[in-house]
Amino acid sequence: MVSAAKVCGAADESPSVKRLRLRVADKDFSFKAGQWIDFFIPGVSVVGGFSICSSPRLLEQERMIELAVKYANHPPALWIHNQCTLDSEVAVRVGGEFFFDPQPADASRNLVLIAGGVGINPLLSILRHAADLHRERAHRGSGYEMGTIKLFYSAQNTSELLFKKNILDLVNEFPEKIACSLHVTKQTAQISADLKPYITEGRITEKEIRDHISQETLFYICGPPPMTDFFSKQLENSHVPKEHICFEKWW
Repeated sequence: MVSAAKVCGAADESPSVKRLRLRVADKDFSFKAGQWIDFFIPGVSVVGGFSICSSPRLLEQERMIELAVKYANHPPALWIHNQCTLDSEVAVRVGGEFFFDPQPADASRNLVLIAGGVGINPLLSILRHAADLHRERAHRGSGYEMGTIKLFYSAQNTSELLFKKNILDLVNEFPEKIACSLHVTKQTAQISADLKPYITEGRITEKEIRDHISQETLFYICGPPPMTDFFSKQLENSHVPKEHICFEKWW
């Protein structure tokens, strides 16, 4: 199902990534945290494919979805960076089997989210959805019971770590439930004091991930294909059931 959408906000999330807010008035349009959209632009023959980084709750409450698109020579990305304006009209269609959508009676699960670069997008949607589930249960006393969530997120430097403030706000709101480890692989500038406690210089290691393996833990991996392959194989070698390992690979 293709739905009309209108651009109602745009901002630079990093030197190479633009954040886009779309209004989708169609009440039948919905998505699960982690899914992507096909992105249809009038006059551009190539269809874009971008993961949604906002939570399903934002769509339910405000009819909004958010994307974060890295600059590339791909026509849809070029359009978003160079031609897109407020009130630009596009169309969207949801797809993807990479999602977290627990039902109220499902068994409680811990999540380990492993992100590389713009691979943070679907994982941020999942993290935000998990936070919404926490809030809902705290408010109502019923609903799905989330376990703990650990985010491992790697980028070249702190300016390319997207959504830092959003992530740390969630860590501070749910200190018992949500934790993050931010990795930078080519940092040259000094790291700011507020980020320093969360930053590790160097890649995410297999030991860090292995320390979080349990029967109750689901692993979601999204980033460059070599990274996705590496961690999914390591987890399989550590006897994590295949159905507990989800990965998205078309970056």
